[in-house]
Amino acid sequence: MADQYMNDPMQEVFIFETSQQLEQMEQSVIKTEALGSYPSEIINEIFRIMHTIKSSAAMMLINNMSVLAHTTEDMFYFIREEKPAVIDVSTLSDLVLEGIDFMKLELEKIKNGVEADGDPKSLTDKIKEHLKQLKESNNLTDSQVINNEPIKEKYYISSNKAAKISELKTYQAILRFDEDCGMENIRAFTVVHNLKEITESFKSTPEDVINDPDCVETIRRDGFILQIDTLESEEKLATFFRSLAFIDQFEMVELDQTQEIQEAICGLLSEDTISVPQPKETITACVINKEAPVNNGSQSQSIISVSVEKLDKLMNLVGEMVISEAMVTQNPDLKGLVLDNFSKSARQLKKITNELQDMVMSIRMVPLGPTFFKMNRIVRDISKKLGKEINLEILGEETEVDKNIIEQIGDPLMHIVRNSADHGIEAAENRVRQGKPRTGTITLEAKNAGGEVLIIIRDDGKGLSRDGILQKAMENGLVGNEAANMTDTEVFNLLFLPGFSTKEAVTEFSGRGVGMDVVAKNIEAVGGNILVESVEGQGTVITLKIPLTLAIIEGMNIRVGETCYTLPIMSIKESFIPKAQEIFRDTDQNEMIMIRGKCYPIMRLKEHYKVKTGATEIEDGILIMLEGETKTTCLFADELLGEQQVVVKTLPKYIRRMKKIDGLAGCTLLGDGNISLILDVNGLVTQKRLKN
Repeated sequence: MADQYMNDPMQEVFIFETSQQLEQMEQSVIKTEALGSYPSEIINEIFRIMHTIKSSAAMMLINNMSVLAHTTEDMFYFIREEKPAVIDVSTLSDLVLEGIDFMKLELEKIKNGVEADGDPKSLTDKIKEHLKQLKESNNLTDSQVINNEPIKEKYYISSNKAAKISELKTYQAILRFDEDCGMENIRAFTVVHNLKEITESFKSTPEDVINDPDCVETIRRDGFILQIDTLESEEKLATFFRSLAFIDQFEMVELDQTQEIQEAICGLLSEDTISVPQPKETITACVINKEAPVNNGSQSQSIISVSVEKLDKLMNLVGEMVISEAMVTQNPDLKGLVLDNFSKSARQLKKITNELQDMVMSIRMVPLGPTFFKMNRIVRDISKKLGKEINLEILGEETEVDKNIIEQIGDPLMHIVRNSADHGIEAAENRVRQGKPRTGTITLEAKNAGGEVLIIIRDDGKGLSRDGILQKAMENGLVGNEAANMTDTEVFNLLFLPGFSTKEAVTEFSGRGVGMDVVAKNIEAVGGNILVESVEGQGTVITLKIPLTLAIIEGMNIRVGETCYTLPIMSIKESFIPKAQEIFRDTDQNEMIMIRGKCYPIMRLKEHYKVKTGATEIEDGILIMLEGETKTTCLFADELLGEQQVVVKTLPKYIRRMKKIDGLAGCTLLGDGNISLILDVNGLVTQKRLKN
């Protein structure tokens, strides 16, 4: 079913544009709460967005969204025209945000190929009631302003819907109620209410059976007349009417409306009625030439929309091109040959390949701003629910990362911000007693650091309790006697271990570990890591280190025996040839080395991955110092083979199903055609720490 959505360009456009408009509207509403009032420009913006969604949803036959948007539009039309002096900003914002949530949920249903069947009635009733109160509180009950914004009704029907409509049958039913039943209008309303469950559409005579006082006599005299368009059979309709109470008799005939239905479909699908635009995507390729002259009164197009799927394919092709370039320039057949012209051409090929790769990467890069701004809603809702005063500061929102990474970090970021607001920031009264500002602050910051992006979530709340975390970890059997020697960073990172839970609200770090293991897994899935720092009573800082891209990395190839491995360049601190006298063993007989007054553990890849060949004596190999998430480890290998851009390929599924191999991030293809395993530095360092 989801494929139908993807294959329907009109629906794709509707979902994309409506999602963008709802996000924009949500940020505007949150901004008004900070201001404490609704400025005229935001009122106009919300009115315009609701008017647009009303029209486009009606065109797509998504009636529940159209009705809700229309009701919200009416309320803001009144506010725009009458300019009431008294507005309950909080209640109005709650209603608008509730409407946004409803529409987002309906869009998700459509994306997943499910019918958008949510019932907006309770929400529209609340909006109408609020509008009524708005009029009363501002003495505007006599206001006659009516939203008469023109809208040309157009409908878009996809091929599968058109097929459905062509199968509709039209029946006319005349219902006569029991002579002494009374309240015939209420009986008719019951029929209409139940009829909605089995019909596509219907008309009734009289139409308004509740508010029209004369309809009772009309029903008694002429009966209650229904014209029903449905896919159900005549027998099922007859059974339905027989099951209703107070029906004395009914007459039902099928009307021949085939011609009218076909004409309606042709009209709805004609090009004159509606044009199907090309779908827009969240990635836009921009080419801007400010100095370009305007020809013939029309400006040349400087921005085009590009399908994300096409960009993904282009990225894959560039990756394959990088591999092919390495296979040409590093071909074993060229060893020992002096080929000046070939070397010159190879350097030119490498230069062009690198420029092409950089260009494709820049097109795929999107700013973190939209993801950051979504956190405003999280903080706002938690503040209101818990009665806290929290301010969210956003810095570096223009920082860009690969689109695929943004999709992966959205949920972890939301969870961390929610934890900071819920469990980190104290209640206003407690903060005042501690000498802190009444309003707590959560800072969301992004910045570039070499080939990585740092996302820092900082709060000035109560911080983490080292003793409380260790006590809970011991109760869960996650740590033993080594707890006394653990650093603060290692203790705080216990929050991300599976099985660590603080559901019992007995310590002041309550809730910090609930679900955080899932956060860590999601960040590690994109090649990133998490660092936690905290001072009890002062606040917590959580830093996410994520790569700019997942596709191509700068790697250092190393050899262990006859096996080749690849290390990310960003993780290598230094490399050196050790001397035997510099090596010693700790109390657990683990190999260590002293470098500039600091001790570092040594990991031998030959032993770790059970490689049969390779150097055993420490002087015969090389040590590579790797900086991990919490610790630094020296990796022992035979030799460095050299730096190379490598295309990251995931391990085959059948290998991952058979055995989970820790410390591996994927694999890549080398220039000589051999496969190299890409090492996960954080996985190796963590393993070393757990073994010590």
